[in-house]
Amino acid sequence: MTPRTTPGFLAAALVLLAGCTTAPATTVAPSRDPGTAAQARVLDRFATPVPGIHTGGRITVEDLPALRAAGITRVIDLTPDAETPGLDEAAAVRAAGLSYDNLPIASAADLNHESVAAFDQLLRAADGSTLVHCASGNRVGALAALRAAWLQGAGEEVAIAEGRRWGLRSLEGEVRKRLARERCLASALPSSAIEQCGPDG
Repeated sequence: MTPRTTPGFLAAALVLLAGCTTAPATTVAPSRDPGTAAQARVLDRFATPVPGIHTGGRITVEDLPALRAAGITRVIDLTPDAETPGLDEAAAVRAAGLSYDNLPIASAADLNHESVAAFDQLLRAADGSTLVHCASGNRVGALAALRAAWLQGAGEEVAIAEGRRWGLRSLEGEVRKRLARERCLASALPSSAIEQCGPDG
């Protein structure tokens, strides 16, 4: 006689079999090195208007190791030394192994052709990932807008849009004033009409 299999026996057997199966291995993602994460985050504070150029506000000595580890090789500082009397940025940046240049833009009065030409030369000389900064990025954006208009032939709105990508904000009115003066000078005939264009800066 064939032994009868009860439903209770089948249920118990299935439970035993389930307990013997091997659970699939769980892949654990490697933990990210906190140092690497900090290096990546330091550049999050800055805009990247063009490849290899980062723009933004003031940096500290504590930022420098992370900036270097993130690939920055050069710093262009647009602030006068008087803005940070407690920091010798040039010495600190060079001590961190980075190149350093300073083009002091103290106020809107420094947004002139000479400063824009110097800014352009510094950018052209950049041979690695470069950080360009002032206190907030506003002066960086102002120079970028004027560079686009005066040296690259961009129209006013295109130049302003370019400046905003680099950090232009509250200096936009000053930039527009200079662009308007340039248009006035270009159309000032006879030369006596130049006075109507207003003072430079």
